[in-house]
Amino acid sequence: MKLIPTRETSEGNDDFIQNPDCQDSIYMLVEFYKKIGFNPPWIGYYAKKDGQLVGSAGFKGAPKNGKVQIAYSTFPRFQQQGFGTEICRQLVQLALDTDPTVTITARTLPKENYSTKILQKNGFNLVGVVRDEDDGNVWEWVYFKNE
Repeated sequence: MKLIPTRETSEGNDDFIQNPDCQDSIYMLVEFYKKIGFNPPWIGYYAKKDGQLVGSAGFKGAPKNGKVQIAYSTFPRFQQQGFGTEICRQLVQLALDTDPTVTITARTLPKENYSTKILQKNGFNLVGVVRDEDDGNVWEWVYFKNE
């Protein structure tokens, strides 16, 4: 699997725009990064496996105060096949390769679900409930490096 970076504007994102699984999210990503800044590698990605886009991934901006938040999803027809776990693993690796000192976080709905299992498989621990400005009360997870 490979993470394919998005571009800063709609131009250059033609493959994503033409893919029905990406059409909504690519425009949201372009708008999101217009607001917060486009700072590679702290951007959005799509995950490609065997020539097919299977999901999306990204950072919710560049690190602030030594922390960066990840987000990921698997397109419906590719769910429960291990792609989400691999997408998460690659995001963590990209963050650590870029800045080994960064603290990597993620947020989920406050209940057990596939995303919480993916995070646990990738070395994240639940640290508590936080208030997210977009999603309300959510669980916050922190990646703990295996030393």
